[in-house]
Amino acid sequence: MTAESPCIQVCVLDRLTGHCIGCGRTGEEIGAWSLLPEAAQRRLLALLPARLAALEARGLRADLSPRLPRA
Repeated sequence: MTAESPCIQVCVLDRLTGHCIGCGRTGEEIGAWSLLPEAAQRRLLALLPARLAALEARGLRADLSPRLPRA
């Protein structure tokens, strides 16, 4: 079993951090997602809120609000 992908179909990597402004993963993490064991996927998912918050603090996600999943 695998964890659900955090992808929201906004695949733009921030040049400074390398994190996708849509999901917070790096390009390498996105590419490897389906190959990762579920435990590794869950560990990665736990990192994403902080990454996304940092991107938001820099104003990089302001225009995504209509596309973000509701909490």
